[in-house]
Amino acid sequence: MNWKNRKVLVTGGASFIGSGLVHALAEKGARIRVVDDLSSGKIENIRDLIGNGKVEFIEGDLRQHGVASRAVADMTTVFHLAADHGGRGYVDLHQAACAVNLMLDGLVFRACLEAGVEKVVYASSGCVYPNHIQTNPNEILYLTEDMVGPPYDADHLYGWAKLMAEMTLRAYYVDHGMKSACCRYFTVYGPRGVENHAVIAMIARAFINQDPFVVWGTGEQIRNWTYIDDIVRGTILAAEKIDDGTAVNLGTMERIRVIDAVHEILRTFKRKPQIELHPEMPTGPLNRVADNSLAKELIGWEPQVMFMDGLHRTIDWYVATKKQEEVSAKLELMLTER
Repeated sequence: MNWKNRKVLVTGGASFIGSGLVHALAEKGARIRVVDDLSSGKIENIRDLIGNGKVEFIEGDLRQHGVASRAVADMTTVFHLAADHGGRGYVDLHQAACAVNLMLDGLVFRACLEAGVEKVVYASSGCVYPNHIQTNPNEILYLTEDMVGPPYDADHLYGWAKLMAEMTLRAYYVDHGMKSACCRYFTVYGPRGVENHAVIAMIARAFINQDPFVVWGTGEQIRNWTYIDDIVRGTILAAEKIDDGTAVNLGTMERIRVIDAVHEILRTFKRKPQIELHPEMPTGPLNRVADNSLAKELIGWEPQVMFMDGLHRTIDWYVATKKQEEVSAKLELMLTER
């Protein structure tokens, strides 16, 4: 696919992942429009591209009347990343807010159909996978796309909304021929990330020299944190190579214990605090790791950044761009908010 001068909309394009995608598309020469209500995104993430005319920016809430139609007008490809979302604390504690995504996604998809958009690329999530199969951190488990099926058991209302959106796009393809692809993101981290997600939260705690150093859960939870550049590259490949709404996992197959990530962060910062475990806090599934073989097969994607390398890149960015007093003032709020 030739992206040069292709008319592309990125919803939520001022956010962490969205802004990374916008920058990558700009490098390919796409004509980009971004719509974002800035409830969690930051205009600073794309200010350079707005300033040099590579991005048209619409500040607006896609749930409001007419905003989705205005945003998708004349677009060829729509990357739909906008959502009411946050980290584990937010997803667990703000169920009503996350449920609004059911409406938001429906409005965007309908507007795309009515406007004759060629393809929709949807940012889905590992949260669509059944909770009941992710309970044993000692089990060597890799989640394959076909594990999402009856009995459905998505991760809170955030996960259910993502699952319903995937189903909706497949139905739109069958009933109306509207092309689409769904990318199931797994625990994304990297520069521009925010403190309500685990890796940035752990880095922030070390950065402000927190002692005792708080860890949510037992520390035994297994994750496959995936670097932002790999996520962006996979999303663009899905746009180029999938038409029928098929969902693919974008995640590494590294099995990383939370407590091991904590130890590496503390080692890097040369901190030796007491570690305080809080199993009563939101932790999510205990064993969530993607199988990425379908992405390799269908779109030729596999992650290029190993966790330890990406972690150190992220630490370097955080230290270079943050101030301790500002992080200290907002960290506790950010852990459960957007």
